Amino acid sequence: MSTPLSGRTRWWALAVLSLTQLVVVLDGTIVNIALPQAQIALDLTDSARQWVVTAYALAFGALLLLGGRIADYWGRKRTYMVGMVGFGLASLWGGLAQSGFELIAARGLQGVFAALLAPAALALLTVTFPSGRDRNTAFAVFGTVAGAGAAVGLALGGVLTEFLSWRWCLLVNIFFVIVGIVGALLFLRESRAEGDNRYDVWGAITVTLGLGSLVYGFSLAEHGWGSPSTILFLAVGVALIALFVWIETKVDQPLLPLRVVTHRVRAGAFLIQAVAGSVMIGATLYLTFHLQLVMGMSALEAGLASLPLPLGTMVTAPIVTKLLARIGARPLMITGPIVVAAALLLLSRITGGAYAVEVLAPLIVMGAGMAFIFVPLQNLALAGVPAHDAGIASATANSAMQIGGSIGLSVFTAIYASVVGPHGAGLPPANALIDGYSAAFVAAAVGMAIAAVIAIVFIRGPRHEMIPGSGAASVAHS
Repeated sequence: MSTPLSGRTRWWALAVLSLTQLVVVLDGTIVNIALPQAQIALDLTDSARQWVVTAYALAFGALLLLGGRIADYWGRKRTYMVGMVGFGLASLWGGLAQSGFELIAARGLQGVFAALLAPAALALLTVTFPSGRDRNTAFAVFGTVAGAGAAVGLALGGVLTEFLSWRWCLLVNIFFVIVGIVGALLFLRESRAEGDNRYDVWGAITVTLGLGSLVYGFSLAEHGWGSPSTILFLAVGVALIALFVWIETKVDQPLLPLRVVTHRVRAGAFLIQAVAGSVMIGATLYLTFHLQLVMGMSALEAGLASLPLPLGTMVTAPIVTKLLARIGARPLMITGPIVVAAALLLLSRITGGAYAVEVLAPLIVMGAGMAFIFVPLQNLALAGVPAHDAGIASATANSAMQIGGSIGLSVFTAIYASVVGPHGAGLPPANALIDGYSAAFVAAAVGMAIAAVIAIVFIRGPRHEMIPGSGAASVAHS
């Protein structure tokens, strides 16, 4: 048994783990602005271009549950280190890719290692800050980074694409990986779940294939919700998820103990995180298209124009952190989605006019609203989770974000395509683009309104459960 981390070391550990969260979240969007340049360089078709985004989110979201269990059983620091090294190598391959297939495969491999990295990082955070005011602060920082990561990816992608190359949107990860590995060696301690740990192989297979089939089915909806392939993959996905749930009730050590997701507060947090992921990953992509294709911004200008969103989150987060300690999570989780929905409705009124008039204010308001969601969200997702389930609960929270983002992007794309409709394969006229983007923003606003209803129904209970500090119990350290 090792001694607990000192106060200063714990905060350095928080910095390392927050950096990790930033990397895995921003990699979902950092290539968005660079996609036009990558498409030309590697001669990608429009369909293949979309998979540069989808391959990462699909592999990441579908494998997160397995990654969480590996972290719990094999060791969270060990899993973190393997995930970091693999993520760096996959990023190097993608940055040096000479064909569209290589780039898409590298993005998928990034998602595989991110599925190890993300749950290990959140589980390490949970056991490093098990309770008290420090846990409140740590999760506020971590949640803010998670909430701002997608928009930061857009801004950073614009800067790298403008001044260097689209390839640096992948190669930049190597610097993050080096810092993460050194930081882990210096500041992180190993921990794992105690007891007899066996892997739920059939559960892992069914949930991975089920989530993958669902996401792929939604991605095909762009070509029509009634197409046989769309219906087939969605039906297979639902059937496999149902089979997975049945398996989890029969095995001694399930991949996802149903107690993790049937807890009302946690279930609500997972659902809200899925909706928020759809907005941060899906809606921001269409914002990027509007800035570049309608407003004529360069990659750098579009990236910088996206910054008010994460800045709004970062400025508001300290205020929300203080409110969280005073009033609990429920009022914040209701208010946040309503504010974001209002901002998206404002954004849906775009006409192609001046950025300062039509886009700036909605982005600031959206960022502020996201702070109300993401500051308490990670803590609620792990409320009352026993130490043995810390990794899998962390994985479920991250999986909700990624799968929600993947499905949201597919749904928004289908809505956009139905509005733009008859203009064919060529670039539609500006008015058609604006109508399509506006419809996507309205759909995102509806999703956030639903998230507010979820918060009203699910995020309720004794006041002490709505304030951080009731998380995982202590775990064995080695």
